Amino acid sequence: MATTSSALRVSSSLSSKLPNSEKNLSKFSQNLSLRSLNSICSKKSRLETNSQKNPVTASLFSTKASKDSERPSKVQKLHVYEINEGDRGSPAYLRLSQQPTNTLGDLVPFSNKLYHGNLEKRLGITAGLCVLIQHVPERNGDRYEAIYSFYFGDYGHISVQGPYLTYEETYLAVTGGSGIFEGVYGQVKLQQIVFPFKLFYTFELKGIPDLPKELLGTPIPPSPTAEPTPAAKAAEPHAALKNFTK
Repeated sequence: MATTSSALRVSSSLSSKLPNSEKNLSKFSQNLSLRSLNSICSKKSRLETNSQKNPVTASLFSTKASKDSERPSKVQKLHVYEINEGDRGSPAYLRLSQQPTNTLGDLVPFSNKLYHGNLEKRLGITAGLCVLIQHVPERNGDRYEAIYSFYFGDYGHISVQGPYLTYEETYLAVTGGSGIFEGVYGQVKLQQIVFPFKLFYTFELKGIPDLPKELLGTPIPPSPTAEPTPAAKAAEPHAALKNFTK
């Protein structure tokens, strides 16, 4: 009987405490929910503040597109002659393939003199590298991948890259420049006149302000007999760009 009475007292005690436990649990759940809600609202507020401080990526792209649309799109033509006068040790043929005939991988560093299309003014030099891609015996020539630059004294330089064929004309991409040519793009037509001694180029330039008159003018048509004037060859002050690259 004593045991039964004791058990009843324990049961009664637990029963009397159970409602308070449920109330405490309910209050705890409510507090947890409120804290979670406050945390979510706080994070949302911070995200909204950050989005106001930092414009979305779309606006950045819009700004870039706007700047690109402001670049000059007018095509400007520039004509130049590249002439190897045999006084620069160019070209240098590096036969890395160690084969008796021109083979893939052979390198040809070069640098030649650069003249205005009218052959009345020395402009500077060309400088670059050709990588042999394919020997073409049926055309008695070669295909190269060329990377080189045209230097125009204080005006800056233009860089190009693309196919260089010893047996026919090609087009290369204008990849950039410096000085007045900063931001330039477009293409250049390469015409072989007497390989590898005389070449004629017609640039179609975009993305830059108007070229100076000193670089413009009617060119002399490409011809094996076309030669610079004596003054241009001698790079006399009136027949050469200021501080032209020698």
